[in-house]
Amino acid sequence: MKFSVFTASTPDWSPEEAATKLAGQGWDGIEWRVTDQAETAEPGFWAGNRATWPMTGLEESIPEIARITAESGLEFSGLGGYARCDNHDDVERVLAATAALGAKQVRVNVLPLGNSTMGGGEPSGLSYPELFQATREHYEWVAARAAHHGVKALVELHHGTVTASASSARRLLEGLDPQHVGVIHDLGNLLIEGWESPLPALQLLGPYLAHVHVKNTRWVRTESRDESGAAVWANEWAPLTEGQGSVLAYFRALADVGYDSWVTAEDFSTEVPLEERTASNLAYLRNAAALAGFAVTAPA
Repeated sequence: MKFSVFTASTPDWSPEEAATKLAGQGWDGIEWRVTDQAETAEPGFWAGNRATWPMTGLEESIPEIARITAESGLEFSGLGGYARCDNHDDVERVLAATAALGAKQVRVNVLPLGNSTMGGGEPSGLSYPELFQATREHYEWVAARAAHHGVKALVELHHGTVTASASSARRLLEGLDPQHVGVIHDLGNLLIEGWESPLPALQLLGPYLAHVHVKNTRWVRTESRDESGAAVWANEWAPLTEGQGSVLAYFRALADVGYDSWVTAEDFSTEVPLEERTASNLAYLRNAAALAGFAVTAPA
């Protein structure tokens, strides 16, 4: 098992700083965030993130991405792309960039639900069956282009999309070549929407289980009540050791299905300063993996 960090979760660091600091802490790899974003006065996870490579001009950035990654000694666990499956031009570009970098796999986003504002857009109002069918048609094209480039396109299990659960992702990809399409199973996202017991969910994905993201969340009761007088609950990101998901149980499920590839941390909690957070996360993940029976390389 190898460990990497998705740079959406390292907004304070420039690419050079992120690679240098993560390599110094002993991480095996890095998953670069690739998207155009709003600029802000202070860096944030989703806007003003300094460890993000812009989609605009991505091709010109490839040599620098390759240099920084190689000089740090880190590997690519993949690319954290934001191109949506219905934007064929951008999908083609991120697939080509993934191939050029030797990063092997890249997230290609599915369509959001009809009542979702994911990505900052207005809700489409389309029904789930309509959106699911459209996503399937686009992903058939994505699979063919991924095969052309010799890489793998990844569907993330994510709340607010047509693939919030392992079951929906397996149904979406059924019949497509698992050499070129796969699923990112994400513990934290599933606690928000799409939760299925990890072991059977991982078993269900079978050959489509391609990648793992680990973060954690918890549900908290707000002071509000809805119109009926019922309590209102909201989710918030939590440190890996403080959320509702058991990372140890998750790793044991991964061990049971024989998954022994990349685990990418994307901790969006802010209770601990960033550098301390990434270092302690690596120590915790290594310990949990060892307890689950994985062979874990000791830090240099």
